[in-house]
Amino acid sequence: MSKPIVAIIGKPNVGKSTFFNYLVGTRISIVEDTPGVTRDRVYAETNWRGRDFTLIDTGGIEPESEDIILSQMREQANLAVAMADVILFLTDIRQGVTADDKEISLMLKKSNKPVVLVCNKADNFEKDKENVYEFYNLGIGDPYPISSTNGIGIGDVLDKIYENFPEQDENEDEGNIIKVAVIGKPNVGKSSLINNILGENRAIVSDIAGTTRDAIDSELENEKGKYILIDTAGVRRKSKIKESIEKFSIMRTLLAIERSDVCLMMIDATEGVTDQDTKIAGEAHEAGKGVIIVVNKWDAVEKETGTLEKYKKEIYQKLKYLSYAPIIFISAKTGQRVNKIFDLINHVAEQNSMRISTSLLNQVINEAIAMVQPPTDKGKRLKILYGTQASTKPPTFVIFVNDKKLFHFSYERYIVNQIRKEFGLEGTPIRIIVREK
Repeated sequence: MSKPIVAIIGKPNVGKSTFFNYLVGTRISIVEDTPGVTRDRVYAETNWRGRDFTLIDTGGIEPESEDIILSQMREQANLAVAMADVILFLTDIRQGVTADDKEISLMLKKSNKPVVLVCNKADNFEKDKENVYEFYNLGIGDPYPISSTNGIGIGDVLDKIYENFPEQDENEDEGNIIKVAVIGKPNVGKSSLINNILGENRAIVSDIAGTTRDAIDSELENEKGKYILIDTAGVRRKSKIKESIEKFSIMRTLLAIERSDVCLMMIDATEGVTDQDTKIAGEAHEAGKGVIIVVNKWDAVEKETGTLEKYKKEIYQKLKYLSYAPIIFISAKTGQRVNKIFDLINHVAEQNSMRISTSLLNQVINEAIAMVQPPTDKGKRLKILYGTQASTKPPTFVIFVNDKKLFHFSYERYIVNQIRKEFGLEGTPIRIIVREK
């Protein structure tokens, strides 16, 4: 079961970012008293009453604004509404109900999503809460007075959000299901690949409600295992603002990456690696997911001796941070090598969740130190005391040292390479946390 999504919506400068930061416990969003500071959505994971959910902080909505930036922010907020399971409509109790609030409430009613109406800035709670009754005129249920700054009344709001979450299927066993996000820029062949896979593997295929109306996750079982394919193709929205098309694609991709175990990073063989590809691939890498680079439309490329190896080299040069990711060349149109993808998915998922014993890890670290001495600085040498694996997905190692400042990036990279050489860990990033003993 994917995590519920809650979108914070409201006109600019009502305290959305302050509320967001309070819930996630850290200052992720920039908080400033200027309308339009949060121009894009910001995502974070949080939890209430044992239920994990994704929180989206949006830029404010000004329904009548012609300003190009505010128009983009309105578009972004609309997209967040389309993706959300629950909408948190934030207003300013001191301003009262404004014309913008009325416009936004009409838009939210049309979405047919559960809406929780929140009146922020009730900092003098006893005095300010008397002003809450005016907000019943919006016709979207009981208003909840809160103070994001002081953390007053937020528990009641979270309880109401929790009540509106989709029901959890307690019997659903996702332990042996691999969630695969098909990511890449528009028109790279993501939907074609999924259609080809589902057309070839009809053992068990059912549609599961996805994160938005226009997204469908496909459940699939074949001789290789059980999978959920997450299509990030989405709808191409017509817009005068070209940028919003790319932003819509990126937003859907970010949430798909977050929900996945393995990402199929699709590249158009006829175009090579583009700037947009590097951004999307970077998100998968930063999220610590297993990654497979899938070069599509390989049938459309003229080949000669060494073309494939040359192409691989160019991809790794442009995506240096994905040097661990295997590359497969396919044609979603003809089905060429598509059947080989599942072996790679299983392999990469296994590598991403690999656990290495402390004794074996330290043996490799000690051998690495013996081959290449740790660096020194002003006569002081780095000493690596020992290492241990802290977590999986991705494999994360804590290394204890005498002085963190001496653990240079180049030596960290050397240690990571030695770990890879010994244990493989193909298709997964490795994280190193350095601590002083």
